[in-house]
Amino acid sequence: MLKNILGRIFALWCLLLFAGTMLIVFIPIWIFSFWPDPIKSKGFLAIGRIWMIVYMPLIGCPVRRRGTEYFTPGQTYVIVCNHNSLIDVPVTTAKIPGANKTLAKASMGKIPLFGVLYRIGGIMVDRNSEASRKQSVIEMKHALSLGLHILLYPEGTRNRTKEPLKAFYDGAFALAIDTQLPLMPSVLLHTRKIVPAEKKFFAWPHRIDYHFFPPIPTEGLTRDDLPALKEKVFKQMWDFYTTHE
Repeated sequence: MLKNILGRIFALWCLLLFAGTMLIVFIPIWIFSFWPDPIKSKGFLAIGRIWMIVYMPLIGCPVRRRGTEYFTPGQTYVIVCNHNSLIDVPVTTAKIPGANKTLAKASMGKIPLFGVLYRIGGIMVDRNSEASRKQSVIEMKHALSLGLHILLYPEGTRNRTKEPLKAFYDGAFALAIDTQLPLMPSVLLHTRKIVPAEKKFFAWPHRIDYHFFPPIPTEGLTRDDLPALKEKVFKQMWDFYTTHE
């Protein structure tokens, strides 16, 4: 009972602090929105990283990275990561070395103020629209051509199950194969403990670990190799998550 009460008070603190600090960074990020990519994304992330460096420790959730040495300067990657919580997006976006974009739900882009930042840092997609899905693929390929990493959550949506991972969709793996760019698996740990899926308006402080793994080359691969690539990455992420979470 006491933890439930404290968890809701903590969730309110996290929300109010997020809103307050967002107002501080909103104008400089909004100014960068008038520039074309990749300048826009680089400016957004420069400010966003400072924001998260301040915000995450203030809510008792410092982030520790491992595996950044696998990023080769000048190389662009398609990065895949597990997805357990709403907090995953700001953590991963800020902690990936180099400028990056992620695929974002179009509905999130309609939230006042926050939606503006969401649209700047992400590529919007309406999953119920085939035209929107096709356009998002074109935009992701363009972003990659500009040297921006693309971060995708192959589970599609947040994992609210008790399993370590949900089944993966093909999109991230098809993108890596089509562009012949390396695919980099990554695993985010402990965010489920911070915002449990089974509890409403509840949060609890905990350290976050973000691990990157050696990139998998896709040069020479075709769509016929997609199932094997997807299975390989799924197993790697599943095994790591179950032994470290």
